[in-house]
Parts: sequence; structure tokens; C-alpha cells
Amino acid sequence: MKVLIIEDEHHAQKRLLKLIQSLRPNVKAMGVFDSVEDTVEWLRENEEPDLLFMDIQLSDGLSFEIFSEVSIQAPVIFTTAFDQYAIKAFKVNSVDYLLKPIEEEELEKAIAKFESQQEQSTSTSYDPEKISDLLASLTKREYQKRFLIKTGQQMTYVQTEDIAYLYSENSLSFIQTLDNRKYSIDYTIDQLNDLLDPNLFFRINRKAIIRINALKKALPYFNNRLVLKVSPPAPFDLIISREKVRRFKQWMGGA
Repeated sequence: MKVLIIEDEHHAQKRLLKLIQSLRPNVKAMGVFDSVEDTVEWLRENEEPDLLFMDIQLSDGLSFEIFSEVSIQAPVIFTTAFDQYAIKAFKVNSVDYLLKPIEEEELEKAIAKFESQQEQSTSTSYDPEKISDLLASLTKREYQKRFLIKTGQQMTYVQTEDIAYLYSENSLSFIQTLDNRKYSIDYTIDQLNDLLDPNLFFRINRKAIIRINALKKALPYFNNRLVLKVSPPAPFDLIISREKVRRFKQWMGGA
């Protein structure tokens, strides 16, 4: 079985491939991509795989956008950290969807479902009008405007517009505000990435998301990476991997 993995987080790419190959040792990964643009380019130039695994939120947009750029007949298993996309995924006739972190048992069920459909010669087709409607509805969706936080025994909130960056540390997630206040928050970084407007926020790596207002400059770093300077200063180096540098530059320019 030949598969294509579309996932914008390096550690998630490796973990998913490892899980797939442990369940189906004969699987061959034809490619691993982190963006809509690179996936579309590859699909235009290569034979389709037997099955695609698609993260819904990619580095340059939503994976649903791929269907509006190139014809796809192969079945898809969608992955997402937030289940708000589940029903929308099925509108494009996916085989299944998996919530992150992906469990081996659920992955086995999804692959078995795909294999069963193949044995029954169940065809997959994607209606361009449904794709267009789906993208329109996602474009109009509201992003989080504020987050509930606790300070001692009290509850209050932080407006999204007041956030400088968000990060994870020791299995906890934190908000750092523009006025240099730090708050713990009951979300994972994956969940936060789905809740925030991608025009204003960028996930630079697996542990940090920054807001455009906090960014002061980006400097060259080792191995073609970038290190960011933000205000207020971060408690650790904000480093962008080589794979995300191009997307980050596009985001900075408002592309």
C-alpha cells in the first residue's frame, strides 16, 4: 500500500508514519508534506497514492483547499487536534478522521475501514461544489476572541488581541500577554493552533505560537533556520525550522 502523509508538524509526521508501518509493514510512504502548496505541486506531477493522511490545519492553510486545486480520487483519512472539523471532513468523502494525539487502536480501525472499502470496490469521488461550499464556510468561521484563565481562586479572561505568544512547558500551556503577564491555560498547543486566526498567529514549532504584533525581527540562525525576537522577550529561543521558513516569510508579508 502506498500512502501520502500531509502534516505540518515534524514530530507528528514521524509518529504517524511509525504507527502506520507498525500496523502495516508493507506500507510505502510516497512523500511527506507540510503545506497545501507543496502537496498540490506533488499531486500534479506524480501518480496518486492508494491512501492519503491529511492533517486539516497545515502551515499555509486548510487541507481542504488542496481539493480545489487538484483532482483527487484516492481516499483520505483526515487528522485533527480539534473535532470541530469532523463533520466537514466527511463532506469531502473521507474514509475516516482521527483526533490527535492519534491512538494506535483508532488508526487500525481507520485503515481497516479503508481496506474493507477497497475490497468492496467502493468508489471515492469529490464534488467540486461541495469543496467550494466547505472552504467558504471555513473562511467565514469565527476564531477565538478571548480565553478563560484562572488567577488563584478567581476566574477572568484574556482577549486574544492582547496575546503576544503562547507556548507549552512541562506539559502545561501558557499565554504571554503584550503587557508581559503570564497565565496558565487549559488547552494544548495543537488545540490553540486550531482556535486562533492564522492571519494573526503562526505556530513556529511544536511548542510555541506567536502573534504578529509581538514580532520585532527575525534573524538568521544555524542550518538555514530563523530565530525570532519578540516583545515581551520569550523565556526561551523562538526558532523556526528550515521547513517552515518559507511559510513564515509568506505569513509575515500577509500572503
